[in-house]
Amino acid sequence: MGPKRIVVKVGTNVLTNKDNRILGPVIKELVRQISVLYERNIMVVLVSSGSAIAGKEILGDTKIEDPSIRRQVYSAVGQPRMMRHYYSIFHDYGMRCAQVLATKRDFDAGLHRKNMINCYEGLLSEGVIPIANEDDAVSLTMSMFSDNDELASLVAELLDADKLIILSDTDGLYTGHPDDADSTMINEVRSDQNVEQYVKASNKKEGEGRGGMGSKLKIAKSTAQKNIPTYIANGKRANVIVDIIDDKEVGTKFIH
Repeated sequence: MGPKRIVVKVGTNVLTNKDNRILGPVIKELVRQISVLYERNIMVVLVSSGSAIAGKEILGDTKIEDPSIRRQVYSAVGQPRMMRHYYSIFHDYGMRCAQVLATKRDFDAGLHRKNMINCYEGLLSEGVIPIANEDDAVSLTMSMFSDNDELASLVAELLDADKLIILSDTDGLYTGHPDDADSTMINEVRSDQNVEQYVKASNKKEGEGRGGMGSKLKIAKSTAQKNIPTYIANGKRANVIVDIIDDKEVGTKFIH
């Protein structure tokens, strides 16, 4: 039995503050937890949002009117900045990371998929933490992921991961709006369980990210059906990843 492997997706709303600026301390805490798991022979693949926001921080407002081209430009500019953050912090922990960009077509059966597996397996065998993201600069409508939740699910399936953890800015799936006094968090959901009615009530105003709770619920259920337990949890909660790995009652767990 080789080392365990988990996929952790961290959303834009976790990585940014209310002014849409990248939060260095949040990235540092993520890397700290990944280093703790690394010492326990648990390898993490990180699916990180935030490049478009990072690019916007650098470029500011742009004259580009087409939203798709604007997203491409912001992401292309922001990717090196995000990787600089990650590279520097991983280096502080004596670890190495790598960037793996992909479009949805790369996961189709055939040579591209085999290539992706070889890349990930090679990095993991060398103890390098892969940081996955959509190749926004070249992805078009047909080859775009619906959001990074979908990318994370595909990576988890590709690598036969032991767990998928989706980090959001809410503690999990609630029966109503998280701020409502009579709303409670659902600790566990079976993939055949009908909880979709709760999504509309629990949705907050979305920030810059593409994936809301509806998307997360759909992805979590479909990933759980592939026998990969999936969690939705609050990425700004201290030690959240390690606590989930230690089977503490954190977030909402989705099982088959």
